[in-house]
Amino acid sequence: MKNLVFPMSVLTASLFFIGCGVSKKQYAGLQSDYSKLQTEHSQLTKQYQDGQLQLAEGRTRIKSLEDQLASERQNNTDLRSAYAALQKTLDNSINQNSQGNINISKLVDEINASNKYIKHLVETKNKSDSLNLVLTNNLTRSLSREELQEVDVQVLKGVVYISLADNMLYKSGSYEINDRADQTLSKIAKIIQDYRDYEVLIEGNTDTDPISKPNIRNNWDLSTLRASSVVQALQNKYGVDPKRLTAGGRGEYNPIADNTTAMGKQRNRRTQIIITPKLDQFMELIDKAPEATEVPSAQ
Repeated sequence: MKNLVFPMSVLTASLFFIGCGVSKKQYAGLQSDYSKLQTEHSQLTKQYQDGQLQLAEGRTRIKSLEDQLASERQNNTDLRSAYAALQKTLDNSINQNSQGNINISKLVDEINASNKYIKHLVETKNKSDSLNLVLTNNLTRSLSREELQEVDVQVLKGVVYISLADNMLYKSGSYEINDRADQTLSKIAKIIQDYRDYEVLIEGNTDTDPISKPNIRNNWDLSTLRASSVVQALQNKYGVDPKRLTAGGRGEYNPIADNTTAMGKQRNRRTQIIITPKLDQFMELIDKAPEATEVPSAQ
């Protein structure tokens, strides 16, 4: 605005000089000066307008840069947060992987312990099977041909069964052992003595024919009394430790043949000497079984 005031002052002065009788030459000079001033004024006005435009553009650019800087700062904050989340996830994965390795190691140890236990059980069973085979062979070799016709020796599921016909052991309808059975029982007793780690169950069995004797109520009584007679003979005559012996009767309820025939009844009237490994030894093996521990899964 100062630039505009000056030309107006010059114009006013020029008019004043003209009114005062200024010469044409002087007037022409003043006109020339005025034209120059007008040109300079136009140039200054244009420069001023250009300067204002550049200033506005500069301010716009500064605002844009400030907005861009704020956006980049927010992006930087977001990236830091994402990095922290990824680091946490990585740490969790490493911890879970370490825990998984520990769990796998525990599982391998348990499998190895179980394999050792199974191997021990198999070795024990093989040893028991071998002893049973030797026991059976020794017994059958010690019996005569006539005795083998009335004595049946079998090994079933790790247990030795010696089945004796009743007519070889007892008088008909009686539970008293006859003299003919002494020699056979002595051979069986020797085998029992040689295998002291085995338990011995004497089990009496009858057919379905009812018994009618004084002090014998039924076949339950008869089968149990016969088993008791064998137990006492093994203890008193042949020195078998009574702690290893058990007497039991099953009456007519454990048949191996048809009771409708004479031959079937004869087979059912029997006394079995059952030789088994001591149960407490197997219970000890079970107690030694490795305990399975729960393996937590990685989440």
